[in-house]
Order: sequence, then structure tokens, then C-alpha cells
Amino acid sequence: MAYTADKPEPPETPDQLRARIPGWGVDLNPRDRPSVPKERFAPETTGAHWDFPERQPGYETRERSIEHAFVTPVFGTTAPLKGLSGVVRRHAYRRYSEGRAAHWLLLIGADRIDVAESRVRALMQGRPDNPVTESGIRSEITAHGGASRRRSSRADVNHQWLDPFVSGAPWIAAAGLGAAVVVRRKGRSRR
Repeated sequence: MAYTADKPEPPETPDQLRARIPGWGVDLNPRDRPSVPKERFAPETTGAHWDFPERQPGYETRERSIEHAFVTPVFGTTAPLKGLSGVVRRHAYRRYSEGRAAHWLLLIGADRIDVAESRVRALMQGRPDNPVTESGIRSEITAHGGASRRRSSRADVNHQWLDPFVSGAPWIAAAGLGAAVVVRRKGRSRR
């Protein structure tokens, strides 16, 4: 309705709506609604023996959004926070609301830090990542990867020229950094 100086017409009454629209207001009478017993608060019929459930132990140390007064009574503990990524995640939860982009950007950054920490941890434990088998390069050669792209409408054909850069560039950069460190140490040891 446009805003005008004229007085608007009063809205239709329920009887007028019922006459004009078939089925309008069928749920106005509570006796006709099947959900009414569910809407009635009757704790004796639910079987619950508590007003608030027991808290899971360890809730004091869990991260919680600043919008919430406390952590939910039950929470997951499968991936406890650790290392620098854990510090970044704790900072995101303590400092920023979930409605702020900084909260989510810090959590995304913490995920990337966690990936780097996992790769360093695996390298230190003597089980480094294997880019040849884990990236699918071998299967591209042995399982007719190129042939499956020719005369095809696959979506990955459009960006396949980027794949070596995206998946290989971090490994090439790490190898170059390692070589630079070795050269620098050799130069220092000769002095």
C-alpha cells in the first residue's frame, strides 16, 4: 500500500476473510489443531527429571561465544585446542562476537595454522606428507586422467591448468626455503 494522505481502508474482518478465502482460519480454534497438546507445558508427561541437565565435566576450559552465558551442558571434545592455532581460536572466541567477520576470519586463519602445524609435526615424527600419492598425480598418469578430460564437459577442465600451481607451489616453496637454509648454514660453517 502506498503512503498517501488519504485514510486507509480498515483491514478485512476474520468473517470477511473466511468468506473470501476458502479454508482461512481453520486453525483458530485450539480444539481443531493437532499440535495443541504439544504446545501445552506439562513437564510431568515428558519424563524429564531435571530442570537443567547435569553439566559435562571440563566446561570451564571450553571456548564459548561471548553471546552465550555458558557452554551447553553437553559438548564435543574430539579436537581439543593445541598450539598456536588453539591460541588464535581462543582469542577469536574471547574477543569477538560471532556476528563479526573478525571472529570467523580468525577461525579460518587458525585452521590454516593447524594444517601447517600438522605438517611440521608429521615431518618431525618422520612421517612427512607424500605429495605424489596424496595429490593424485600418480593416478592421473596410470588411470587415464588426460583421456578422461578430452571431449568432456567436466567442470575441472576449466581450471586444470591451475592445479599444478595450487598443489605444487607450496612444496616447491618449501624445497626452495630448505635449500636456502642449507646454503646459508654451509656458508656460515666455512667462515
